[in-house]
Amino acid sequence: MPISEVRTHRLVAPLHTPFVTALRRTTHTESLIVELVDEDGRHGYGEAPGVWQVTGDNIAGAQACVEAVLRPLLTGADPDDTVALTRRVERAVRDNQAAKMAVDIALHDLAARRRNISLVRLLGGTGSRVRTDVTIAAGEVEALRSAAKERVAEGFTTLKLKVGTDAAGDLARIAAVRDAAGPDVTIRLDANQGWSAREAVRIIHGLENAALGVEFVEQPVPHWDIEGLAWVSDRVETPIMADESLFSVRDLVEIIRRRAADLVNVKLAKCGGLTNARTLLELARAHDLGTVVGSMMESPIGIGAAAALVAAYPTTAVPDLDAAWWLESSPVTGGLRYEGAEIVLPEGPGLGVEL
Repeated sequence: MPISEVRTHRLVAPLHTPFVTALRRTTHTESLIVELVDEDGRHGYGEAPGVWQVTGDNIAGAQACVEAVLRPLLTGADPDDTVALTRRVERAVRDNQAAKMAVDIALHDLAARRRNISLVRLLGGTGSRVRTDVTIAAGEVEALRSAAKERVAEGFTTLKLKVGTDAAGDLARIAAVRDAAGPDVTIRLDANQGWSAREAVRIIHGLENAALGVEFVEQPVPHWDIEGLAWVSDRVETPIMADESLFSVRDLVEIIRRRAADLVNVKLAKCGGLTNARTLLELARAHDLGTVVGSMMESPIGIGAAAALVAAYPTTAVPDLDAAWWLESSPVTGGLRYEGAEIVLPEGPGLGVEL
C-alpha cells in the first residue's frame, strides 16, 4: 500500500533541568515530527530537532522543506522501497539535514510496522537494551560536584562533562567531577568547539598530568578547524573525538585523510538519518576509528531510532543517548524507557510510539 499522507507536527517539551553547553542553554526541546500514513492506515513517525548553533537547521525551515519539496516526492510511493526513497530524498534538496532525518526515520518506522517487527530487527539487530552515558551540563564547581554524585547514585557509570565555557577554570571543574564520581566511573569531556587548539593542548596536558582518567575529549576546537583538530590529536595522549566537524561522508574522509581524530560521533541530525548514519559507522570501522552514536535533545522518537541503530550496529564506546532522559515527561505514548544507565527498547512494531 503506498504512502497516502505526509503530516508534520511541531513538538515542544520542557526539560527537568536546564541543558547548558559552550554553544547554548536550553530549558526545552523543540522538534519537527513527520508522520507518514499508508493506505491501510498504518503510521510511521520521524523526528528532527532544531539546533541552530550546531546544524543551522530550524523547525520552520525543516517543516517547509518537508511540505513543499519532500511531501510530493513521498505521496504515492511504496514505503517498503526504503533505500530508493531515502536516496531520492537525499537528492531532492541540498542540506536540510533535519527534514531528511525526520523523513528517513519515519520511512524506517513505517517499513518496520508494515512487517510487524521492531526497528531494531528491521536494521538487522536483535538487542533490546543499549547503555548510555549521561551529560553533566556546564556549570560551577560545586554544582558539577553535586550533579556527578546524583548521576552516579542513579546508576550511570559514564559521565559526559560539558566544558569549554571557561578555559581557565575547566581543569578545576574536571577535577571536581572526578573527585565526586570516584575512580571507577568513566568520565568523558565535550568542549563543543569552546577551546582554541593551544588551549586544548594546555588543558588536556593538565588533566593528563593530574591523572584524572578522562576517556576522550570531544570536539575541542571549532568545527571548521580540521587542521587544528589534527594538531591537537598529534600532541596529546588522550583520544580526541570529532563531533561538529562530522556531518557527511566527505567530512569523514577528510578526518581520516588528515588523521584528525581517534573517534567520531555520528548523529542522525547531522547526517540526515539512519541510512547515512550506517554508512558513516561502517566507513569509520573500516579505518579503525572509534565510534559513538550521539543525540541532540530529541524525544523518544529520535532517541529510539538512534538506540535501535546502536543495537544493530554496536559502537566502540558507550553511546550518548540521554537526551530523552532530560525531558520532564514524555511527549509521546510508548517507546523507549530508561532504567538507570540502560535504554530499554520496545518489542512492538517499529519505534513503538504514538503521538
